[in-house]
Amino acid sequence: MTTKTEIQALLRFLSQDARIPLPMAMSKIKELQSAKLTSSDSLAKSPITAIQAIFTDEKLAKQVLSAAKRVTKKRGREPGKASSESPAKRKKTMSTEDPATPAAIEESLTLPRSDADEEELAKTILHTNRAPLVLAFATKLLEFTMPSQPLSSRLSLAQAVVSVNARTKAISLGIEKGTSAEDDGWGQGQPKVRVMGRDIRVMKRWGYGWKEEKSEQGTHYLKAEDSDALDSQKTLKQEDETDNEPALWGLDLEALRSSNGPLVSGAQGAKGSGLPVYTAQSARAYLLKSFASMPSPMDDASLPKKKSAAMLKAEKEQNLGLILQALDLVFRSWVGVLSREELDKRVWAWYVAVRPEVENGVAGWGGKGEVRLSQMLNLRRKG
Repeated sequence: MTTKTEIQALLRFLSQDARIPLPMAMSKIKELQSAKLTSSDSLAKSPITAIQAIFTDEKLAKQVLSAAKRVTKKRGREPGKASSESPAKRKKTMSTEDPATPAAIEESLTLPRSDADEEELAKTILHTNRAPLVLAFATKLLEFTMPSQPLSSRLSLAQAVVSVNARTKAISLGIEKGTSAEDDGWGQGQPKVRVMGRDIRVMKRWGYGWKEEKSEQGTHYLKAEDSDALDSQKTLKQEDETDNEPALWGLDLEALRSSNGPLVSGAQGAKGSGLPVYTAQSARAYLLKSFASMPSPMDDASLPKKKSAAMLKAEKEQNLGLILQALDLVFRSWVGVLSREELDKRVWAWYVAVRPEVENGVAGWGGKGEVRLSQMLNLRRKG
């Protein structure tokens, strides 16, 4: 019997690696289960005829098989060849490997991508609250304003923006009282960068050698899509001093104040200094779970069967890919027209223009509403 975790992994493989539209992927789950093709490994070992019997279209079947072999090869396992190692030995081998290499860290943080065209994006309506939308805006913005920073740093800095904004809003609504940790001086001595109009205190990640990694796409560790993005960003009107910065962490000053410090200026890294930072992993997890689809209005007789937790999770991940794709189109339309500083100044207003409508005051805190990607696309430069 296929577990929920296996279904979730299968849906993720089909929608992200094999590029099968999520609705189609969902509709094929039962057939794949019946054929005992419930993982990329089993698909990689399967003859093309078995896959084509399920997907019917030969091109799609080849697409699925190629993706399965690619994913299996990437994990270092040969299709059709069972591992001769015992589970205990495999576990021991994995535990002795260093999971914290820059390459492994950046690879683990990869965000969903979408190849959806403008027409599909314009039809998309998502259901979410405001905080993850700020996080999505900031994460994508940083690809353009700080293109030399790794994804782990961009996620950390973006989460810092969300937290600082939430703190400011909470104080204005009377939910929290007092001054911020920044106003109390807890960030003194640490450098800062500007993201979406807010100053974020940062810590330099000395020794994080991600730029020194070699790959076919460039001279430092970046996924292919990030390398493409960097090439396009070179047309921005001005260079930024952050291009020469080491990788950064966004400092969590509120956590620092709660623990009563101390703040050590010029700290070498989060592990060595004990300074609290916004982790890329938590920011990524928040993004992955936050963008649901708007339910379609229909009468009770035509209501579809309730989606499983695995299906809902896969759907949210695909939705994240859609919203990041829409934001990418918006930001790219301004490349070569706005400087990085000018782009940063505009983005908060763009976010306000498309954010979900919620009740005013405390009643709307954390409230959810719809986000229309058609409105987001309207933020692109005209002409």
